[in-house]
Amino acid sequence: MPDACTLPTTQRPLRLAEFDTLLRGAVRAVDRPSTRHLRLRLDGAGHVERTARDLTARESACCAFFTFDLARADDRALTLDIRVPAAHTDVLDALAVRAAPRHDR
Repeated sequence: MPDACTLPTTQRPLRLAEFDTLLRGAVRAVDRPSTRHLRLRLDGAGHVERTARDLTARESACCAFFTFDLARADDRALTLDIRVPAAHTDVLDALAVRAAPRHDR
């Protein structure tokens, strides 16, 4: 994680595991509108929305360079838009790889 992240080093693997759990279970599609913007289509289940809101709020609190926007497309789908400044596209690149469906890796 970049230096701009204030999450204690010992907690970073745990946070990464939380993101992996969300991504593995909820991502339905991955789009990359630009190098600074990642769009994830998520399962629309209520628990997915609660988990995504909680996780992105906590991540925003320690890594202020992230901008997260979670929107409900319909009853079956959520859209999570993640944006970063140009200096942090490497972090977004890594997240995009982690979010990609397993068969694409």
